[in-house]
Amino acid sequence: MVERYIEFLGLDETIELLNANERPLTPSIRVNTLKIEVKTIKKRLENKGFALEPIKWVEYGFNISKYPFNLGALHEYLQGFYYIQSVATMLPALILNPHTNDVVIDMCAAPGGKATHLAQIMNNQGKLILLERNERRIPALEVNLRRMGITNSIVLNHDATHLEKLNIKADRILLDAPCTGEGLIRQDKSRKKSKNINDIKKMASVQKKLLSAGLNALKPEGHLLYCTCSIGPEENELVVDSVLKQISNVSIIKLKNQYGVDGFSKVFGKTLKHKLKLSQRLYPHIHDTIGFYLCLLKKLS
Repeated sequence: MVERYIEFLGLDETIELLNANERPLTPSIRVNTLKIEVKTIKKRLENKGFALEPIKWVEYGFNISKYPFNLGALHEYLQGFYYIQSVATMLPALILNPHTNDVVIDMCAAPGGKATHLAQIMNNQGKLILLERNERRIPALEVNLRRMGITNSIVLNHDATHLEKLNIKADRILLDAPCTGEGLIRQDKSRKKSKNINDIKKMASVQKKLLSAGLNALKPEGHLLYCTCSIGPEENELVVDSVLKQISNVSIIKLKNQYGVDGFSKVFGKTLKHKLKLSQRLYPHIHDTIGFYLCLLKKLS
């Protein structure tokens, strides 16, 4: 697995990445503005001894540099005033930026971090359709929806690779695709040895099916945000490149902000669609986040 990193990052940067993966991730929260004002929860947490540092791109997000108590054990957490969420995973809903009257689908919704964020941006309006294939993950999703006060959503136990069976056309779709989680080593050290190249190939096959299904369910001019918590090109640029060779009426869109580094248009000796440079990658050693990938796609009329 590390040999792959060297091939697309180089030896020196791979060493930096591996070292960064050994450093603990600073916890962060997203304030739920549906229930409380940012300044109010900030003051309440500071009065309890917490130190909050603003997150550059998320006006209601904070890194927690000092936490005298468990963030998940506070009354404020139980009341749904905030969601414990890594910085990178706050970006997809912001980038997708759904409107209050949109039909929005989250194709792989549990446990609900991005789903509740979508609802927050939509101000609990519009229609938010949350799909989850694994029935055992749905209770956690429903708990978070109730805790965060989400009222504009419906939860369906449905395999999103068969999205066409629902006969729904959406304005916005979030595909936080299931992946090997190569970018999550800072949170889970077991991932250093638990995955191999066969796992990557298996997940890439699933990701292609999901992305194809999502793009086919978009309305003309609709947007789909594809993201993973993997740094592997096989699960990211190579997936998008493969699917877009089959679906021609879709374009890769430049993100409004530069959150990470440009995506690959050439990797592993392969030349991909040039516009994949418009996708973005976040790395632990560069951005002090988990490893993450973001690609915004638009369906043409």
